Amino acid sequence: MSLHRFSALTLVVLLLSAGCKDREISAYRAPKDPTPVMPAPTGMANTNDLPKGHPPIGSAADNPTPMGQMPDGGAPPVAPSGGLVWTAPVHWQPKAPGSMRKGSYAITGDAGLAADLAITAFPGDTGGLFANINRWRGQVGLPPIEEAQLGAATEHLEINGLKIELVRLTGVGTNATGLLGAIVPFNGQTWFFKLMGPEPLVAREPSVFREFLHTIKPR
Repeated sequence: MSLHRFSALTLVVLLLSAGCKDREISAYRAPKDPTPVMPAPTGMANTNDLPKGHPPIGSAADNPTPMGQMPDGGAPPVAPSGGLVWTAPVHWQPKAPGSMRKGSYAITGDAGLAADLAITAFPGDTGGLFANINRWRGQVGLPPIEEAQLGAATEHLEINGLKIELVRLTGVGTNATGLLGAIVPFNGQTWFFKLMGPEPLVAREPSVFREFLHTIKPR
């Protein structure tokens, strides 16, 4: 084979090889990129990452009532409008009421004894008189009573147009806790006036507490 024919054949082979590579390149398709996951806005979780049973983002369930604001009667606090007013005895030292209380006082005695007077108000009947009296009894270490005993455990008063249930509880033991309490339904709410502390200190307050109840009246 002459050098000229060999060179021509070589050129043909190179051209064919190049054509094949060009076809391979034109037939190649890159894999499709995965669809990006957009990040959730600040302060929100991605909906796809929510646990089973989680309420939809943006619902009222995402904004629960703050901890530490559950009241004495077990319901959310009511607005102060349309409430009650009172005059506290001079030896009751006023304290900041806080988020749950309508009023708050400290009663101090000898040997560093101190009792607390809390005034709270909540919607509805908060479980009813019987349940609340038994709840208070538990707080001073007394067993619950039967509903038939409720009349003997409370004193009913009517003062300034208000119906008031007064209770006096005395715990047991050397460090007994005493409680003076009044439950006052008013305008669709239930008001609680509760003085609780060491029994020796609470024992000196029943007449003062009763006089205090006579100062309570609608705003």
